[in-house]
Amino acid sequence: MSAIMESSEVLMHFAIKLEDGSVAESTQAMGKPAKFRMGDGSLTDNFEKCLMGLTAGEASSFTLEPEDAFGLSNPDNIHHVDLTKFGADAPAEVGTIIAFAGPDGNDIPGIITEVVGDSVTVDFNHPLAGQRVTFDVEVVTIEN
Repeated sequence: MSAIMESSEVLMHFAIKLEDGSVAESTQAMGKPAKFRMGDGSLTDNFEKCLMGLTAGEASSFTLEPEDAFGLSNPDNIHHVDLTKFGADAPAEVGTIIAFAGPDGNDIPGIITEVVGDSVTVDFNHPLAGQRVTFDVEVVTIEN
């Protein structure tokens, strides 16, 4: 039986749980497992270390600190945008996630956290940045 190694392509289901036990994301809820290649940079090193050696059909659960999961919240990723940049199609309402064009032309999602006068505060940190999370994983297939 093959086990996850440094360059394995892995198909797995996962659920991300917050400290209060609520589920932030679940591939099972979406009905489709996630596929990725170990070492491609899409996962943190510590996340990959937790997966190493798991075999197809195996389930595991592990908790990661913020810096090992989605990173710490970075104050440099919080920006103030002029209210005139928003319109009827993208209103400036607290809690709304809006895609902004990044310098490379790709969309960057930002969460509106505050609207004061003509200033809109937008947080471009990952929504789970700064949070300790638990991953429940179930390996579906492994290709080495």
